[in-house]
Amino acid sequence: MKKLPKIVTNQAKIRFQDCDPFNHLNNGSYINYFMNHREDMLIKHYDVDIYALAKTTGKSWVSSSNQIAYLRPAFLMETVTIESQLIRFSETDLLAEMRMYNKDKTELKAVIWCGFVHFNFSKQSRDKHDETFTNLFHDICLPIENSSTFEHRIKSLKTKSPISL
Repeated sequence: MKKLPKIVTNQAKIRFQDCDPFNHLNNGSYINYFMNHREDMLIKHYDVDIYALAKTTGKSWVSSSNQIAYLRPAFLMETVTIESQLIRFSETDLLAEMRMYNKDKTELKAVIWCGFVHFNFSKQSRDKHDETFTNLFHDICLPIENSSTFEHRIKSLKTKSPISL
């Protein structure tokens, strides 16, 4: 069996319609870039299409929370590198960390923790992950060491990282 990556990465170009008058990526648009990245990487690396699952099973994941730190601006037409990993899961919830860097990953621009709830659309309530997904999450989960809270994680990144913040 192919070993699944715990950290997945892709690149995106910052587009005009997502920027503010200062040619910076608009604060609200960061979440769109992060979510698009995660959706694409779930399909590419784990063969998980959350929209197809919703259609065929009536279950998928919905956003439950976002915590984001804007560390450096992303600029119009800049290519950014985005990486993500599952850092925690339970029988009904997921927590992913995503990081946005400049193209060569020498400057960390933003970090987000996104919470997701496994949701049953017909019952309109949260639902437990099935065994297949629980096994997948065990395989790909990569917890963040010594970071029990988002604030602690950001402080840790700022003090220990060789990457420009």
